[in-house]
Amino acid sequence: MSKRIRKTFLFVLIFFALNFFVYSQDFTVTSPEYILMEMNNALKSGERVNYGIVSACIAALMEQGDSSSYPVLFSVLCAGYPEIITLEAVGALDIIPGNLHLFLLDVIENNPPIEKFIAFRTGINSRQLTVSERGQLAELALELSFSYTEDNVDLNAMRYAAVIALTRLNWKRANPLAIRHYYRTQADFMQGIISKERIIEAIECLGAVGDTDAALVLVLQLGLINLRTERTGAYDPEITMAIVQALGNIGDNAAFDNLLFTSNLSYDEDITSAAAEAIARLKW
Repeated sequence: MSKRIRKTFLFVLIFFALNFFVYSQDFTVTSPEYILMEMNNALKSGERVNYGIVSACIAALMEQGDSSSYPVLFSVLCAGYPEIITLEAVGALDIIPGNLHLFLLDVIENNPPIEKFIAFRTGINSRQLTVSERGQLAELALELSFSYTEDNVDLNAMRYAAVIALTRLNWKRANPLAIRHYYRTQADFMQGIISKERIIEAIECLGAVGDTDAALVLVLQLGLINLRTERTGAYDPEITMAIVQALGNIGDNAAFDNLLFTSNLSYDEDITSAAAEAIARLKW
């Protein structure tokens, strides 16, 4: 479809949508942004809305391509629309030129927890944002997840999602936060609050973003595991493997002694092999 035909089609769509809206409401229509804002407010209030009009407004804003529509499009993501509508809004945010990165940082910084998490998810999956910008979003999301004293479902979910994102991005600037997250996750795991999967994710994050400080944290843990294994023969193979591999990823030679000692203990062959590989990756 040519650009001219597309614009003509969009004009017709919006024309009918606006006329429907005018005759069914008590206020005057001024713009697709205004209509969309009213639709969002209506849906949040529990009223029924016309999804066709919502979709037409999103298309119009996408065609206009003005970043001033970021707030109302983001509000679509928080209003409770069906997934197909939210995906349209996400697509518009990703296409409209502007500083989407700065907008999402501001939302994560200042908005309520549920909107922080939505902004983080939007940014971390955005094709518009660079690796560096996504790393900054994930770092801020992890940092702010620690700033609330009360337990919050959205902040907890954002914290774990941010850790996974930082691991994938190898975002080294997050090393101090990754260490903090590891200690909190370790405490929660020991109390039975979270699953083993979460502590393994925390270890993998240290391996991806960690420096000497992170290595020392993991060296200490491996030393304790070695000691317990030497005395009792009992160890958790998944956690032990995660620590060994993370130490290899960091490559700090402070891990040498504890990695080497694994060969003297009753570990499975895959762990001793992983320890040998980790030793080969240490930097001297």
